[in-house]
Amino acid sequence: MAPLSQDLAGLLGVEPHISVTVRVRRPEALAHPVVIRTWNEAEILRALGNAPESALSYTPRCLFSGDDFTILSYVEGVPLSTLCPDNKHMDTVLIEAQTGLLARMTQVPLDSLPPLPLPWQDRKDGDSEGFLRDLMLAADEQICKPNWAAFGDLFTAFGIPDDVFLRLADDVPAMARRPYSLLHADLHRDNLIVSYGGEPPLICVDWELATYGDPLHDLATHLVRTRYRREQWDGVVGWWMKDMLTMRPAAVDGVAKDLGHYLDFERAQSVFPDIMRAARSLEGSYDQKSLDEATTAVHLALEAAEEPLKLRNMPEEREIEQTLSRWRSARRVGPRRRGRRSHGGARIHWEPDRHFPVRPDFPAVHIRDALAREVKAPVSHVFSGSGHLNTVVRLPDFGAPVVVRRELPRPRAEGSHLSEHAVLRAIEESGAAVAAPRVLAVGANRPWYPFSIHTYESPRGHVPPGHPVGGLSPQQASALIDQFAAVTEVDGSGVDPVACEEGFSFSQWLKDQLVDLVGRLPRESRQLAEILGLPDAEALRETMRPWEVGHREPALVHGNLNPWNLVRRDDGLELTMIDWDMALVGDPLYDLVRHMYLTPTTPEIRELMLERWRNRLDPVYTRGMSADWPVYWRMETVRSAYVDLDRLVTGMGLHAPNVRRAVDTYASTLLAATTALGLPTRWPENPYLAFALR
Repeated sequence: MAPLSQDLAGLLGVEPHISVTVRVRRPEALAHPVVIRTWNEAEILRALGNAPESALSYTPRCLFSGDDFTILSYVEGVPLSTLCPDNKHMDTVLIEAQTGLLARMTQVPLDSLPPLPLPWQDRKDGDSEGFLRDLMLAADEQICKPNWAAFGDLFTAFGIPDDVFLRLADDVPAMARRPYSLLHADLHRDNLIVSYGGEPPLICVDWELATYGDPLHDLATHLVRTRYRREQWDGVVGWWMKDMLTMRPAAVDGVAKDLGHYLDFERAQSVFPDIMRAARSLEGSYDQKSLDEATTAVHLALEAAEEPLKLRNMPEEREIEQTLSRWRSARRVGPRRRGRRSHGGARIHWEPDRHFPVRPDFPAVHIRDALAREVKAPVSHVFSGSGHLNTVVRLPDFGAPVVVRRELPRPRAEGSHLSEHAVLRAIEESGAAVAAPRVLAVGANRPWYPFSIHTYESPRGHVPPGHPVGGLSPQQASALIDQFAAVTEVDGSGVDPVACEEGFSFSQWLKDQLVDLVGRLPRESRQLAEILGLPDAEALRETMRPWEVGHREPALVHGNLNPWNLVRRDDGLELTMIDWDMALVGDPLYDLVRHMYLTPTTPEIRELMLERWRNRLDPVYTRGMSADWPVYWRMETVRSAYVDLDRLVTGMGLHAPNVRRAVDTYASTLLAATTALGLPTRWPENPYLAFALR
């Protein structure tokens, strides 16, 4: 997405400064096609732009097409995959909206579409058997033949003959006749945009696989690629039939008998791109982790295609791994990755951070060993949070597992203010009874990005670690308060002297940070926030001006103590606090309130924690807390309304379990935030967007 300059807007015949989508082929894309194409996307979008208005309410407009790129009008909204990710239960309202779109495609007349390719022009309308046969022949011509030279050895090793689609085309079963229509042929959650304004509410994008034929094929690809839960399939088919009976009744003939044939074809043709992409992934990265991922992808693809392709002697995962390894070795593609492997005595090249010299208890040989084992770690030992990628490795010469941390390249809305390494070093040097990781090494191995190595905090090294995701027990809650008290013994002035200066107001700084965060949100996030009734940055500043908090002595605070940043222990400390990358120096009461906000906390546990806080901490940290903790709670509610909305719009961080849980309850967050701000909640006019947010 990019804004147009005035000169370019004039060339394209549109208003200046509007946003457009520039589509460029991925450089890592496979050299030959892995899907069936009827038209190029520019052709079909120009045709749909001239189709009768009643047919499809909106598609992106093609403003320009070149040899290797296109410029399209930008569709504002949120991808359905963000609001309702793959394999998540989808509500009937959203299912009906999608089947309605599939039905409306039947209203686009053939003479509005680009000419069909020559081999397909002889089809007789309604010939479902002929359409399925043509799909199989097209798969042979467009997918199998162009890619067999490069990948044929793999296909053969996995039991797939080179004429598999020709055999299937000779054995097409008898099928009911259904009138042909326009098909999107790739309608899934990523290719549906839920618009902000609601006119129209749901927009189809990515039309590059569109074709013309039996509408039952569109339903089959939609069912498989949308990744519905299996128990929802009958409901999707039912809604599709209901919509088709209204717009094209003959399209539902023989659905019960024929749908399976198209599902089989979808699974059969998908095995080719899945195997090729898995194999290609090993060209740039060849380590145990990438090999595990490629093996799993191929195994799942073969399992799905076993029956449709009539495969015999399905290989086990170990056989698949060996076949991929042999294929990769035979290809001899790509240079050996510098600094990542340690074969034949090759050294791991890395540089220590000048602020963190090598520790005597974790010498350079351990660091090299950890980095070498990082790339060979199994997928089950790799954990991705909202800010870091963490890989657990076991070092025989060290005696305990360690975790290699790498910062993710895309920053989150809430930034870091202090060095996590400096914070953890201060905790360790203080000797306070705080359960936190120790920093063993900090450096960079070029041309990679920086790394840190921490102790792995899990009892007896269990992977994955245990987190109190359902909330804290009374014993854990009491032990955590004791650790909060111990954290106040760490000298915060060493990591942030400014926050410890006399006259510094932590609460005012916190409000300023929240206002700054809102002002820095992407345009799309700010636009949706306005639609939902959330104020802009300056209006928020004025609203929060009366929210005053009394002064308490500053201390180190964790800053993001959600359940996944707590690891269960089997000693008296009960919990280890990990991921200190959002640590601050300020009012420790804020840390307690943010923890209670981010963690499922019953009223009884909340009262227990507040009461123990009063009794356990020094009075310089507890005075005025009864009046002030609700103010911090309001701030956190408002912060979450903006941060979680930005995550929904951008899709960033949704892989992290704490983020996914937060955005899945966004409706209650928004209602609580607008109530805290004294504003009404304005649900968007788009009923699907409103429903998804609720």
